[in-house]
Amino acid sequence: MATYNIALVEGTLKIGFGSPAQNDQIVRDVETRLAEMVTASELVGGDVLRVNGPASLPVAMVIAHAVCHLYGAVACFDPKLAKYVVAISHNPSYNIGDLID
Repeated sequence: MATYNIALVEGTLKIGFGSPAQNDQIVRDVETRLAEMVTASELVGGDVLRVNGPASLPVAMVIAHAVCHLYGAVACFDPKLAKYVVAISHNPSYNIGDLID
């Protein structure tokens, strides 16, 4: 079983913890899984990527690094707002802090 689960579902990167492990192992597994997704053309880029699910700060940084140059913007789900918050943007259509569905 994987230490961290990552799947692209209808334009949203669904993420979450898997089998118990420490962050040093999890970040390596996350990097490997994201590279596999790019190689398999699962992550091909686009205007915006929504990310939804729990992550430690080290895991979030690995994910951000892997996807920020593939997508014009990256937005993370905020359950308090029930919306995605744009956290990274290279796309003039999205500003940092924009709320999107």
